[in-house]
Amino acid sequence: MQLRITIFLLTAFIYTNCGIAQEKIKKETTKMSESEKTNPAFSRNASAKVDMKDEDWKNALTPEQYYIARQKGTERPWSSKFEKFEEKGTYYCAACGNTLFRSNTKFDSGCGWPSFFEPVTKSSLIYLVDNSLGMKRTEVECGRCKAHLGHVFNDGPPPTGLRYCINGVILGFEKGDNK
Repeated sequence: MQLRITIFLLTAFIYTNCGIAQEKIKKETTKMSESEKTNPAFSRNASAKVDMKDEDWKNALTPEQYYIARQKGTERPWSSKFEKFEEKGTYYCAACGNTLFRSNTKFDSGCGWPSFFEPVTKSSLIYLVDNSLGMKRTEVECGRCKAHLGHVFNDGPPPTGLRYCINGVILGFEKGDNK
C-alpha cells in the first residue's frame, strides 16, 4: 500500500513539474540565447559554410554544446528539452543557425532523443560512416558548420523509414508554421 502511495505521489510530482518545465521551454524557445548573440558563426539566413578554429568554437558555444558539436559527444537520453516538445516551427543548428528539421517531421520514437524522419533539405545534413563503439552507424552533421548532431537509422516511420536521432542540446527552435 505504501509503495502505491509513493508511486502516486512521485507521478503527480513529475506531471506537475513537467507542465511547469514545458511552459518555461515555450518562453525560452522564442528568444535568441546569449551564446547565439555572441557567436560569430550564428545566422538564421546565411548559407555559406562555416570554418572556425576550435578555440573560437569553445568561445562561441556552451560547454555542453561544444562537447556534443565539436567532440562528437552524446547527451543523456530523455534529458533534452525537445524530447517531448510539441510546438510548431523549425529546428535549427544551435551552433550556426542552419535550418535542419520542421516540427511536422518530428515523432516520438521512444529512444530518448528528439527524432525526425526527414531533414528540411538534403544539403541540411552531412552523412558520415561511424564505426565507433563496435557498431556501424551513420553519423549526421550540420551541413553548414559540421557540428555533430546525432545519427540516422533505418527504423523510422513512413514516408522515409528513417529516424534521425538528434542531440537536443545542439538544436535551437523557432516558432512558426511547417511550410
